[in-house]
Amino acid sequence: MVQPTPAGDIDSAVTETQRRDRLAGIGLMMITLVLFTTLDTSAKWLGQALPVLMIVSIRYLGHFLLAALVLNPWHHPQAWRTRRPGLQILRGMLLCGSTASNFLALQHMQLAETMTVSFSAPLIIAAAAGPMLGEWIGPRRWAAILVGFAGVLLVLRPGAGAFNPFMIAAFANAACYAGYALLTRKLSGIDSPGSMLLISAAVPSLVLAPLLPFVWQTPPTWLHWGLVLATGLLGSSGHWFLIRAHERAPAAILAPWTYAQLLWMTLAGYLVFGDLPSAWTLAGAGIVVASGLYLLYRERVVGKR
Repeated sequence: MVQPTPAGDIDSAVTETQRRDRLAGIGLMMITLVLFTTLDTSAKWLGQALPVLMIVSIRYLGHFLLAALVLNPWHHPQAWRTRRPGLQILRGMLLCGSTASNFLALQHMQLAETMTVSFSAPLIIAAAAGPMLGEWIGPRRWAAILVGFAGVLLVLRPGAGAFNPFMIAAFANAACYAGYALLTRKLSGIDSPGSMLLISAAVPSLVLAPLLPFVWQTPPTWLHWGLVLATGLLGSSGHWFLIRAHERAPAAILAPWTYAQLLWMTLAGYLVFGDLPSAWTLAGAGIVVASGLYLLYRERVVGKR
């Protein structure tokens, strides 16, 4: 006869399981950030010798082939179906635009600069979630959004003589990614995660594949060949680890850890390119990160209410 487990033991078991899952989710998120940092660093280095559009094309072609191999139609037929094809196509186009504008910005900006500007994506998501998802925010979070954009402007410094026009591409990356994230939330529960992973790689591949012969340039060395082919592996692996991280831990737990990527990007920029962020970039990054963390805090407070 099975003896009933005391309520206290059940609660402690559940708490311990949740704690382990959250630690595992954070660990998976750290792996994700390292993979994406390696991808951006590789793209910046490759862009010194190869066309950006070629790098983006091969990155998504490799991503799609790996995703199709893992999520093959025989074992994962649901990954090849969608109930909202229009939204899926738009989501894939936004992801393609995000990557292309990010890789373009990387050729003319430091890694830490592009990452700081990309951190404006959560601010855009919070501002656009009302009209798109019906998730309206209050005056405190609007104030945090405005402060965060002030931090982005501190990095961009549009009125300064040092303004880099390619910073517009970095902001386009953040805007496209925000739209991609909002559509991901809208499609969650409608289509499977496998479907969203596969279609988000298929759409850019189909769009860019016809352009590849016109932008093709033979990589000059074996290292270039290796890194070009690795972009697809890094991108698909990064998205896979990201999905696994969110399966193990809530988004509110994982979100603050994404800001650790600024450290990885700064370190990679220094080690590979000898770049150190300016005082303006560091100050702007601090403001943007603080605003993002406050938005997460307010979301949790409102959620508890």
